[in-house]
Amino acid sequence: MNYTPYLVSLGIGLGVGVLYALLGTRSPAPPVIALLGLLGMLIGETAVSWAKSKFTVQEAAAHCLHDKSFATAKSGTAGGTREMPARNRT
Repeated sequence: MNYTPYLVSLGIGLGVGVLYALLGTRSPAPPVIALLGLLGMLIGETAVSWAKSKFTVQEAAAHCLHDKSFATAKSGTAGGTREMPARNRT
C-alpha cells in the first residue's frame, strides 16, 4: 500500500494546525470527540472489510457455532415437557 498521500495529507494538516495556533485562530475542524467518532467508524468499516475477505458467512457461522449444542435438556417429566403452574382464578 502506498502511504505517500496519507503522509502528505497529515503533514499539510499539521502545518495548517501550527499556522492556526500561531495566528490565534480557531480551527474550523470538528471537535476532537467528533474526530474520534470518525476514527471509530473507519476502524469498524476496515475490520468488517477485512473479516469479509478472510471468511465466508458459512465459515464464520461454523466458527461461532463450533462445540455449541442446541439440544434441549430433558426435565424430570415424561416427554421432556414441564407443566405450567396453575393460575389462581378469582
